[in-house]
Order: sequence, then structure tokens, then C-alpha cells
Amino acid sequence: MPSTMPTFAHYLRSHFGYRTAVTGKMHFVGPDQLHGFEERYTTDVYPSDYGWVPDWTRPDERVDLWYHNAGAVVQSGIAAISNQLEYDDEVGAAALRAIYDHARRGEDARPLCLLASFIHPHDPYAARRKYWDLYEDREIPMPTTPRPKPADNDPHSLRLEKAMALDAVDISDADILRARRAYLANASYVDEWLGRLRDALDETGLAEDTSILLIADHGDMLGERGLWYKMSFYEWSVRVPCVLYVPGREDLRGRVVPTEVPVSQVDVLPTLLRLATDAAAAGATPKEDSSVVVELVDAIDGEDLLAIAESGTRVVDSVVAAEYLAEAAPGQPMLMLREGRYKYTTCPGDPDQLFDLVADPNEVDDLAKKKTSSEETTASVLERFRARAKQHWDVDAVRTAVLESQRRRRLLTKALQTGKRQSWDWQPRRDASEEYTRSHHDLTVNDALLRWPRPPPFEPRWR
Repeated sequence: MPSTMPTFAHYLRSHFGYRTAVTGKMHFVGPDQLHGFEERYTTDVYPSDYGWVPDWTRPDERVDLWYHNAGAVVQSGIAAISNQLEYDDEVGAAALRAIYDHARRGEDARPLCLLASFIHPHDPYAARRKYWDLYEDREIPMPTTPRPKPADNDPHSLRLEKAMALDAVDISDADILRARRAYLANASYVDEWLGRLRDALDETGLAEDTSILLIADHGDMLGERGLWYKMSFYEWSVRVPCVLYVPGREDLRGRVVPTEVPVSQVDVLPTLLRLATDAAAAGATPKEDSSVVVELVDAIDGEDLLAIAESGTRVVDSVVAAEYLAEAAPGQPMLMLREGRYKYTTCPGDPDQLFDLVADPNEVDDLAKKKTSSEETTASVLERFRARAKQHWDVDAVRTAVLESQRRRRLLTKALQTGKRQSWDWQPRRDASEEYTRSHHDLTVNDALLRWPRPPPFEPRWR
């Protein structure tokens, strides 16, 4: 993402005066490791350089250094600590501290937008016993859809099997259940962190005017269709939770948007701008002009989630799109379109797919292959989606742009790994000279300032 592209962090700062802070995984690649955020409390769990770039000129080549493999499945189970657990412990602790710091930050009364980005639940499937034991004696189902035979499988799933070296080891039913249990356990781990963050908002009196949005970047196949991890447009991989809480909107409490009304990550920016605009109109932000009008620099595809919840439908555009341009793609862009009950996927060289998610939630009945009495109806739906795909992007232009970008990144990676290396990985900034208690602090005043709620004033007679 270029540094000149405005993010919601830029808009919240420029138009509403927010403090914008982030802790956790962001996948920022390149020298700009902030992209509009004023404060970043942790480094990333993944690299910030161009080392993880697939090569579309050799789409059948598997990069063993960083591609997924079946190790996470056969090695799943209990772990007291792991790379990812250590990271998320830090993410959660930093988010807690940010909430407490905001409550006791007397010199900066600006509202706060805090993004806490946990990696879990995610592979590798390793969970602490505390959360693992929550699923003791609980029925954990096996995958509902078995792995298809190669002749019955779709081309992209076959590519994914090869990319993750699925057949390099034997995966038993016990492996599958253990991995699925660990994934559920790590969902409970994150759920506990969310509860702790919510408790901190209550403790500091911030809960009554803090909106909360829970969303994820991808799901996990977890053995469905024999696949694992993400990288697929099947529901287990592409469908994620999206929960919005807005204080004072009791009329929307428990409102569930139906499956036929899909939402997307691109809806986050307009949603946050709506919430900030409403807060400004109510006088909750320090801007003198409460009638803030946000003029977007670039056109966006997203819609306000609050408006979708209010109306029960998408107002501007009923179609939600997802794109895939990474490893295991066949050297071609892949596109998914969701509208109403239908999901359509397309990629040059692969047969189109069309699924009715209401009648066929497990996506085993590809309507694009059907030859039935409803063929005319299916054909009209397919043609509508195909026309929309052409409207969405120029496939040849996208492929050319991806190949050019990959070529540049491979050259830069080789150059930056030669001679003296300068890492782009974010180094969290801390000034230990001002933390906790130091000799230049008034001990009594400092302890009172760092406490919340604040204690009664201390007024000894000698002062």
C-alpha cells in the first residue's frame, strides 16, 4: 500500500482530531510502518520486507521457505508458549495499557481510535492447556465436506493441495480433531482478551461512549474439502465474524444481518467515519465545527455497517467483492463476487463457479456445471456475474501490474539483502526515562497521576 493512500487513521486524525493507535499484526510491507497511525506499540509478527513474494512467472513452483505445509496439522496440540502466543500476549497487554493511558492522559483530551490486531485464531494450531481444557468432553465435529477426488475437484483447490504439500505426510482423523480443537481453544483465548479489554473500558468509565468493531481478515478451511489455512474462496476460508457495538443504540441490539446481505472489510472505513461524524455532531469530539463533512480523496467500495444494520440491506451496491493475487494463484488474478444468496468465482483458465449459499451452504453443488430445467435461470445469473466481473477490473491489466510489481520486489529484495541490511521492521518507541518512577518525578504527584480512578487530593500541611 503506497504511503500516499489515505487510511481511516488519516481521516480520523485530519477531520476529527482523533489519536490513532495500533497494536498487533498489520502486514504493512515497506518503509512506512504507520500508514496514518500516530502510535504503534508493537512490532509485526510477520516480515515487513518483500521476501514473501510469489513468482507468477513460475506459478507451479513451491517456495518451501515460507509456504504453508501440513506441519501445523500433524504438530497441533497443547503448548505453554509459541511464537504466536508470545506475540498476542504482548498485543493484548499493549492494548490494555493504551486504554488505561488514555483514561489518565490529562494533557491530551482527544478521542482515541485503538486497533488491537490479534493473530489468533490462526495456524499453527497450538493452544495453552487452559483453553484446550475448555473443550474437554465436548463434541468437536469432523469436517462436513470430504476431500474430493482429483477428477472431481476444482483447479484452485488442486493448486492449494500442491502449494501446502498436503500429501507430503499422512494426516489422521486424530490429527484433524486435534487441530480443530486447538483452533477453537485459541478462539477462546482471544475471546478472553476481548473480555479483558471490555472490562478495562468499564473500569475507566470509557465504555459508555466507546464503539467496538470486531472483524477478522480470513477464516480457515480446517480440513474441509481436505484443505487447511486460507487462500480459498470457500466459505470456511473467506467468511469472517463482523460484530459492531454502538453504545446508545439499543434499537439495534442483537440485530443480525441475513446471509443474503454480505459485508466486507471495505465497509470498515465508512463505518468508522460514520461513528466519528455522529460523535462530532453530538459534541463528543474536540472539533469546533460539529458539522464535519468528509470528502474522500479516493472512491471507495464500502458502505456504512451501521446503515446496513439499520436498513437490513446494502444501500449503494448489493455486490461484495474479494480478490486473490497471492501464492497458489495460477499466474492470474482470482475474483469472488457475492450478491444475495449467490457466490461467483472466476479466474482466467479456470472454469467459473456459482453456488447458492442458502440452498447449498457447504458449496458442493456448483450451479455453473448444472444442466437442469433451471439452466436458463442459472445462465442468466452467470451472465450477470460475468458482466459485473468485467466491470470490476481489467484482468489483463491487473495481471500485468502484478507481474511488474513482483519483478520490482524481487530485485529490491536481492539488493537490500546485499551488503549492510537496514530492516523495515517496526521498532516500538519507548522512553524509559519517563516511565514508572524516576528521580526527577515528584513521587506523590506521579503516583496519583498514574492511578485511575484518581485518588483524593493529598494536601499536607507543609505545602
